[in-house]
Amino acid sequence: MTRILPGVIAMAAVVVASNILVQFLLGDWLTWGAFTYPIAFLVTDVMNRVYGVRAARRVVFVGFLVGVVCSLIGSQIMLQGDGYTYAAVSLRVAVGSGIAFLTAQLLDVAIFNRLRDGAWWRAPLASTVIGSAVDTVLFFSIAFSATLGAFFSEAANMETSWATEAVPFLGQGGVAPLWVSLAVADWLVKLSLALVALIPFRVLVAKLSPNPA
Repeated sequence: MTRILPGVIAMAAVVVASNILVQFLLGDWLTWGAFTYPIAFLVTDVMNRVYGVRAARRVVFVGFLVGVVCSLIGSQIMLQGDGYTYAAVSLRVAVGSGIAFLTAQLLDVAIFNRLRDGAWWRAPLASTVIGSAVDTVLFFSIAFSATLGAFFSEAANMETSWATEAVPFLGQGGVAPLWVSLAVADWLVKLSLALVALIPFRVLVAKLSPNPA
């Protein structure tokens, strides 16, 4: 457990930070969380390559549990802003993040393990691209979709009602809920970061393991 502790801590920090930052827009179509959450895939892939699939799953599960607990605590912390009170972490965001995280990360681990004997870049790139696509669909649907609002309280829906505003898709296309544009923009960022992350992946694996990636 000691050897994977840095991975567990990093994973928990990414989940908590992303749950908070996804509620703050950066420009019109992105949230700050789009730039922090993809780090979770990097952490999982490094653990998988260096310590193996079982260690990677342990990092995912422990990081998930710690992140969910911290997020639920955050949902009980009330902040003041723009003349109204809101939770530091929306309940719907916390639930959506937890379900999407666990599903996408375990899928990432499985795909990486299947491709681990190929070229060094194939496993981390393929697992991250597929995992991030699943994560985006699950998270944004659960956290913001009006269709799934029936599963949450009125108060929880109010916390994320800002994302259901009807706007032109990415400012150009037909009208759609704001969260749809946010989801697509978020996924495009994840695709870009999946390529960029190959550099720190290669460096971290070389540093942590005597075996080449």
